[in-house]
Amino acid sequence: QVQLVESGGDLVQPGGSLRLACAASVSPGDYYIIGWFRQAPGKEREGVACLSSVDIVIRYGESVKGQFTISRDNAKSTFYLQMNNLKTEDTGVYYCAAETGTTGACSVRDAWVYDSWGRGTQVTVSS
Repeated sequence: QVQLVESGGDLVQPGGSLRLACAASVSPGDYYIIGWFRQAPGKEREGVACLSSVDIVIRYGESVKGQFTISRDNAKSTFYLQMNNLKTEDTGVYYCAAETGTTGACSVRDAWVYDSWGRGTQVTVSS
């Protein structure tokens, strides 16, 4: 199982930006997929972005496409979620998820493909 620690969550005003980080216990040569998910009170978990190490394939949830960007620092085994033009509906707990040993595509639709999860970091967008 991959150890994951999220950081960077904060209170931010609408229109602001925030960058989340996920420190992961993976190595540069590993095969893995990384996903970012979020959950707001009263709502179901929603996939927002994911990355596959093979060919660095990236996918985004439709609700955040063009607004969020996922990236990685391979040497540091750290994954980022850059969030721009934040809106109140972006409020929620953001989770980093991982699955290792795979060469398949990542998913922002099926959370069950990930077997490792961080504890999450709170993002609050409010004026």
